Amino acid sequence: MTGGKILSFDRQGNYLLKFTGDVRMTLCGSLNGHIDRILGGEGVERVVIDMLSAEGLDSTTLGLLAKLGLHCRKNYGFNVEIFCLDKSILRTLESMSFDEIFDIFDRVPHLSDSDQLSEIEEPSSPGEDLRQQVLEAHRILVTLSESNQREFEGVIQALESEA
Repeated sequence: MTGGKILSFDRQGNYLLKFTGDVRMTLCGSLNGHIDRILGGEGVERVVIDMLSAEGLDSTTLGLLAKLGLHCRKNYGFNVEIFCLDKSILRTLESMSFDEIFDIFDRVPHLSDSDQLSEIEEPSSPGEDLRQQVLEAHRILVTLSESNQREFEGVIQALESEA
């Protein structure tokens, strides 16, 4: 697997996040910061997650995406769209109940302006900030389903005991 990157583009309330390679916890600070910018935005009309070049996603990344998806559905009245062709990632999304809060497509979308993507920079997050972001991501994941709750209960307890 290749190292992960997150690219972004936004214009007039339309946001695109493109994941490439293996997107892991090391990118969660930058992803969380970018998601917070979207969540604080006025006139958010569409959010697209392009996973066509993604090779893997960890549970922290999935938790942050759940945060984005739940917020967009509740506050903006639309589902975030995910485009993915990788069968393994699609199975993971389904097993995490993402199909209930996202519109997931297994075909190639038409994404105008995708040539104008820029890489989201990795912030230098202190250890405690990183731990809090990982904890938040997993707390969100467990709200999606009972199986997520069983799967991540130990992770949450371990992260809480580090405080």
